Amino acid sequence: MSFDRKHLLLYAVTDSGKGAGRPLPERVESALKGGATCIQLREKELTGEALVKEAKEIRALCAAYRVPFLINDDVELAVLLDADGVHVGQKDMEAKEARRRLGPDKIVGVSARTEEQAVQAWKDGADYLGVGAVFHTASKADARQIDHETLRRICSAVPIPAVAIGGITEENVLELKESGISGIAVISAVFAKEDVQAAAARLKELAERIVKSPA
Repeated sequence: MSFDRKHLLLYAVTDSGKGAGRPLPERVESALKGGATCIQLREKELTGEALVKEAKEIRALCAAYRVPFLINDDVELAVLLDADGVHVGQKDMEAKEARRRLGPDKIVGVSARTEEQAVQAWKDGADYLGVGAVFHTASKADARQIDHETLRRICSAVPIPAVAIGGITEENVLELKESGISGIAVISAVFAKEDVQAAAARLKELAERIVKSPA
């Protein structure tokens, strides 16, 4: 799938522990119906065949809705599933190695907290950056918060788009206006809600009010 910065507008990251009671693929489809523009599979509890089965279901949904399906960290799983791409952190596989494994046509996203990390990721072949945590988040215990001036500097430092992540909610998302981001990445703000579709629709509308317009 060809990648465009518009795919970052509402970047939904899965967590099967959020909103337990409904199967994750069901909740992912609700998010897609609500307007999610990208899905990242981030499952810390599932492994083996159960993970592959769930991933295949979600990949098919993303294909049906024509949005990118990305895998968090696991490049080998992305290759196995022929996913649209992968997102790697600073402690995971380097972007250039992920690019080598996936090939030139796949999407590679990289987490960055500093301008130096952002520039290196871009040089290594990243298609986009995930920058955060922009607010306090309980979804990733070791994620330190960065100030919004740092977020602006990172967005200005590289030509590739950036998505803000970490603790974003309907109540605080407008604080990210004029930061230069191309979208927001959310977990709990969508998947922990009783009405996933409605939550996604509201967040997408808010995201449209704050993102950097395409050049």
